[in-house]
This record gives sequence, C-alpha cells and structure tokens, in this order.
Amino acid sequence: MLRIAIDVGGTFTDVVCLKDEQRLYFTKVPTMPRQLVEGILNGVNQILEIVGERPGNVKQFIHSTTIATNAILEHKGAVMGLLMTEGFEDVLEIGRQKRSQMYDLFLDTQTPVFLAPRRLRVGIRERIDADGTIVEPLDEEQLVSAVEELRTRYDIQSVAVSYLFSFLDPVHERRTRELLGEHFPDLSVSISSDVDPVFREYERTCLTAFDAYLRPTVSTYLHELSRSLANMGIEVQLQVMQSRGGLTSADVVADKPVSMLLSGPASGVIGGRYAGALSGLHNAITVDIGGTSCDVALVKEGKPLISREGRIGVYPLRISMVDVNTIGAGGGSLAWRDGGGGLHVGPQSAGSDPGPICYGRGGEVPTVTDASLVLGYLNADYFAGGQLALDVEAARAGIEAMARQFGMKTEVLAAGIHRIINERTANEIRLVSVKRGYDPRQFALVPLGGAGPVHGGRLAALLSIPTVVVPEAPGVLSAFGLLVADIEHEQTRTFGARMDEVEPGRMEALFAELDALCAAKMARENVPPAAVIVEHYLDIRYVGQSYELEVVLSHPICRQNLDKARADFHELHRRVYGYDRPESPVEAINLRAVHTVKAKEIAWKRPSANRRGLAQALKETRPVYFEEVGKYRETPIYQRELLPQEEPLSGPAVIEQADTTTVLYVGHTARVDALGNLIITPGKAK
Repeated sequence: MLRIAIDVGGTFTDVVCLKDEQRLYFTKVPTMPRQLVEGILNGVNQILEIVGERPGNVKQFIHSTTIATNAILEHKGAVMGLLMTEGFEDVLEIGRQKRSQMYDLFLDTQTPVFLAPRRLRVGIRERIDADGTIVEPLDEEQLVSAVEELRTRYDIQSVAVSYLFSFLDPVHERRTRELLGEHFPDLSVSISSDVDPVFREYERTCLTAFDAYLRPTVSTYLHELSRSLANMGIEVQLQVMQSRGGLTSADVVADKPVSMLLSGPASGVIGGRYAGALSGLHNAITVDIGGTSCDVALVKEGKPLISREGRIGVYPLRISMVDVNTIGAGGGSLAWRDGGGGLHVGPQSAGSDPGPICYGRGGEVPTVTDASLVLGYLNADYFAGGQLALDVEAARAGIEAMARQFGMKTEVLAAGIHRIINERTANEIRLVSVKRGYDPRQFALVPLGGAGPVHGGRLAALLSIPTVVVPEAPGVLSAFGLLVADIEHEQTRTFGARMDEVEPGRMEALFAELDALCAAKMARENVPPAAVIVEHYLDIRYVGQSYELEVVLSHPICRQNLDKARADFHELHRRVYGYDRPESPVEAINLRAVHTVKAKEIAWKRPSANRRGLAQALKETRPVYFEEVGKYRETPIYQRELLPQEEPLSGPAVIEQADTTTVLYVGHTARVDALGNLIITPGKAK
C-alpha cells in the first residue's frame, strides 16, 4: 500500500511516499508554474519509479498547493459579479477606517476592489433587519434581470451574494442561489451564509467575494488533477490541505475554495510540529525556507497557533488558518543595490524560471542560493540529490561583479547576503513569538524547506534559542506534514448574547446545528462517526469591545461551564493584553464547532543505530567560508544517512542529504537522536 503526498512550492514540487506504513521515500522535481498538473504528474511518476510500484497500489493521495493564493496575488481569478442588499453596493470598496501606512499621502486602495469593480456590483431589492425579521421580500424578477445583464455585458463566470444580516436568516441568499441555478446553471455561486455566517459586513463580503473569485479556478484545477490521476491509474479520493492545518476531500474544498488559501504553508507547520514532538519538544518555532519565501509559525504545547483574522496581502481574510508569517526570503531571493549604495535581499525572487545564476537557465542577478554555493555550503554535484547540477563559476562571477560595486571581496559579499536574510528571518521569528508574549528561548527551532537547515544554526544563535531540531527529511517536510495531518472541519455562527443571560438550551440547539453541518462533511470523507472528536469554542469579548478571544467550552452546556468559559476569557485577556476586568460584563459573540479525525501515527523503519562512527559518514572535505574565522576553512562533509546515533559532532561541518544541506557553524555541536532527528546545540552569535 502506498500513500503519496505532494506539496507544490514556488521553485520545487516535493513528493513523499510512505510504503506499507514502514518505508519512506521522497523526491523533488522542478515546479512548472504554467503547467502545475503536469509538474505534479512528473513528481508522481518519479516517486513510483523510485519505489518500484504501480499507480494502482496508491491508496491515498494528498496535496497542498498555492494555486488559490497565487490567483489572488496575481489577480487571475474569475470575472465575478457581486450582489448586495440595495443601498449597500459599495461595502467592498468603502472597507474599514484602517490604513497600513498612516502617513502615506499616495496610498493605493487597500480594499479588494479588483474582485468586483463598481460596474460588477449590483444592489438587489430585499431586506432583513438586525433581529432576523424580513422587512422587504426578495425581488426575484429584478435579481434574474440584474444577473442576466451582468452576464451579457461583462461575461461573468461567478457570482458572490452577501445580503445584509443574512447570517441571522439566510432565506434570501439561499433562494438567490436556487434562482441562479435555474436560470444560469453555468455560473458558480458563493453565498455569505455558507462561506462566513458571521457579523461584520466588510469582512464577510470580502471572504465571500474571494470565494467566488477563486471558485472556477480551483474547481477546474482540482477536476483536472483528479482526472489526470485517474488516467494514470490512481483512482482514490483526492485530499487537500486546508488553511487551518486539517485535511479534507477535493469535493468538500471545492464547495468553499477560500478555505485552501494558505494550504502550502500550513502543511509545513504540521510537519514541523510532528518532528519536534518525536523528540519530546512540544514547543517549537518552525521556519520553512524554500526557493521563494520563508514561512514562520509557532507551535505551543503541540498545537500550532490558529488565527481567526488573517490577511492576504493587505486584504482581510476571515478564515481560521495556521498563524503563519510569510516574507519574501528564500533561496531564490535576489540581492540588489539601492540608490544609496545599500545591499538588500528580496523580496523579489528568481523563482524556478530562470532561477539563481547557478541553475544555468538564464538568471543574471545573484541570489541567496548563489551565495550559499560560493561560501561552500552547497555541493554543486549533489543539489536536490544530484538532480540539478549547479554552476559554481557562474555563481561566483555573478557575485564577484556585484562585489566590485561595493568594493568587497566576493566571499564577504556572499556572507553579507546571508547575514541580511538571517536578520530578516530572525525579525520575523520575533514577530510570531515575542510580539505574542512568548519567549523564543523557551522553544526549539525546527528549520525545514530546502534552505531552512542552511540557516537554522545562525537563526538560533541570533535569538538564543537553545535547541535546533533538523528532521530526517526537512527539505520535503511540508509534503510529509500532509501524511500526519488530521481530517478536520469547522463551522462558525454568530450568536451575540451576554454570558450572564445565555440560555443553555438555545446555545445547545445552535451547536447541534453546527455539529450536523460538520458531520455531513465528515460523512463525505467516508470516516466512521466514532472516530470523530468534537470540540466547541466561544468567541468572547467585554461588552463594547470590537475584538474577541476564543476559549474552549466544556460540556455539558450548563451555567457552571459557561462561568468557567467566562473565567478562562478573563485569564486569556490578561495574558494577551496585560489586564483583565472580572467585574465587567462579557458577551459570547460567535459559536464554533470543530470536528477532527486524528491521523494515524507513522513509525517508519529508520536507519540502524549500529554504525561504525563518524569516519564512516565522512564523505570528503572542502573549503567553506565562515565569518567567525574570516576565511575559507577546510571543512569535513558528512552524509546524513550514515551519521551514528548519539555520537557528538562538533562544528564547523556540513551535513548533506538528498533534500537539503545542514550547516553546523563554528562552536555548534550536533547529534542524531534515537528518533532520527538531528539535534543541534548552537553557540552564541558573534
């Protein structure tokens, strides 16, 4: 039996295969941005060839991708019409009174008007008031006429519907969907009462519009991938990673494509969590450095932090997602000189086409990967397991040309490129830890991605993090994270009542409705109900506040457990904001049900601990540049798979494996623990 997981990154597509729950295989293939499905099929064929198995033996296929994110960032979604309650057509454009740059007099609009410009936004005659009472019935004739005009004049492909107070009574939105299905069966339709049945008009409208904008693109992509896999002989239910770190079937995610916006980064965090837990480290900071970007997240007590109010670019994104901070800092990040003579790295990236100079595909601007090669960290003949030969001389010539502009030696500029990207990444780690009230010194650092272990030791030293955990296959850990992710579904609904006035019976009934919706999705996953874990949450705030905090609600729903939830809120508010007011009234704003099926525990066969010692793992020596000594130093190069367990290794050293390279810096020590993780103890940063 084979289980295959594929993560499509900006530069490489990572493929992991677990055979009979015992043997783990992996490979990396170049991403094909213009032909994503073909790139995935290349990876599948390659891993099946490595394993020596037939497509028909694949029993699970899991996928994470950035296709939804890219469609928004590149403005390549569907032509979409937006239907609003008459008089509220401009909610999407008005937005909130928030500016990311307070004193920029020429700030571009920070509302996603590109989703539906004014000509594509139509007011529909209908009205439900703040109590959920129908004030004006839906004008069905006007609705059909308006959509007919949008389709005729602008050739729209999808429709988003966000009526006023539809989260209290969705009857008009549901009737709108029925009518559009009858008259325009070719149009995709997203209604806010399904996508985000929560108050706050702008955020609800944004998310619904994003969902409609993505729906044709995502549906087409998932259908094409499923069909292509079936044509290969892989006839299993395609599963997809969601933004909050749980799996679902492609059929379910197609009903709400916006839920997979941060699919790729979430899988890396899940993989990092699993790797840290193997070595008994349940508090971890994951740093996923790939070819294009760097994703940073925090895992506390074995659970990744979940954000309810995320963003994509400058636009609000109100879905539950793994709290990941992303910056343009990866192996392909470009080095450049500004007008004042300063050196910068990123956020622009060479990507995979043309890629860094050393790829030999036409790249002309030095990148972080070029710097790593010049410094001696990378093996030109063993990059990506030898699949891609790197041109050392071309990389050196490119960095040397830039170094002359600064009056520097080539290796000094290369080290400077590394120092800049390390400082940028360290600052991002501070944002997800210190800014949220967590001390990074109380966490382990888990570097992953193709470039993560190159930089992990430096990052830990900069932040005084005491332990670095390099998993067995960090370069493909995002793909591996798919194999250890839970199946998960969530439903949220606005409630709105003071905690001291809540009727337990009413809350119980609403949770029962949410549970039924989650259970219906679980049924589509073909999982037994007995395997499902049900959790309930409340979003609570002080009366008059404009933001909420989430707390767990224990069962049964009774006055005692409601009082406990209120006390938990006060305690959480004090930890997050530094104060609480136990005497002030609080209100429950939203109810949330989360249904989870835990992933199977994986215990593949690891390399035997019976090794002859470090001498067996030594491949060669080569000159490697370290800033601590200010020159190239002949440095031992080890093969990761041959390192003996629990035998200490002192830096400087370079540890190579097919999917990544780990740099052990001067003053750092490492050992392979019994579970196969490489445990590094950093020295102090200089």
